[in-house]
Amino acid sequence: MSVYEQPPLDLGAVCQRWKNRRHSWRPASEGGFDPAPYRVREMPNGLVHAAKAFVRAHHYSGSWPAVRFAYGLIDTAAPPADQLVGVLTLGIPTQAAVLTSVFRELTPYADSLEMNRLVLRDEVPANAETWFQARAFRLAAARGISGIVAYSDPEPRTRLTAHGPEMIFPGHYGTVYQAKGMAYLGKTRPRRLTLLPDGSVLHDRAMSKVRNGERGAGGVEQRLIALGARSRVEGEPGREWLEEALHAVGARVVSHGGNHRYAAYIGPRTGRRLTATSYPYPKADQGGAAA
Repeated sequence: MSVYEQPPLDLGAVCQRWKNRRHSWRPASEGGFDPAPYRVREMPNGLVHAAKAFVRAHHYSGSWPAVRFAYGLIDTAAPPADQLVGVLTLGIPTQAAVLTSVFRELTPYADSLEMNRLVLRDEVPANAETWFQARAFRLAAARGISGIVAYSDPEPRTRLTAHGPEMIFPGHYGTVYQAKGMAYLGKTRPRRLTLLPDGSVLHDRAMSKVRNGERGAGGVEQRLIALGARSRVEGEPGREWLEEALHAVGARVVSHGGNHRYAAYIGPRTGRRLTATSYPYPKADQGGAAA
């Protein structure tokens, strides 16, 4: 098996892989992907916990988003039998406008979703992601999904270690979406992100839950406590505790130039044209590694 721990000069000739939230690259020169020992299956309620554990263990974010459908890439030949080696998820974006601005005639969350996770283990051969995505989309279309929006983050991500910053994500510009023929809709607006020392993002919505005492605040608090913040005293205002906790764990606020945005109709609507304006595909030298 050929795996690069560091990227070669030609990033367009490699496919990104993950293990324990660390990235590596499989060379595309390995040849065509042989799908014979693999299958793709939807992971319903009884199996979704396995998909969630896989994503949290291997995806650079270490987090599980708002998911409606999860699909597993299963290696039927590798021991143990039917080993899970990849996960793709479709779910709910932060706001409906993410979907309605692209698919105006579709009902958000019911007919259209965001592709919010795609992660494959490092033993999966190169060029598998396009095959995996196509079959996952086929299963989603059979469930009534007609439109998909996807993002690629071109900004590198690091985490803090005792030896200094360590890159956990080099950024990518969406090669797999381009290979699938998804339309490129440009970049999202620049914004500021709160980065935790493990390289994960603490989103504004998560912080507002703590400040306002909303449902879900406990999970955010436990996440910060695990990174070194003290426990919140009963009755202590969330706003003050959060400010102290972010300082205690060494959270950083960084500028982000925006994500690349892609979209496509799937299933019977595949031939339809998007109403949103599309642009030429971005390339590696415009920000990020291949993925």
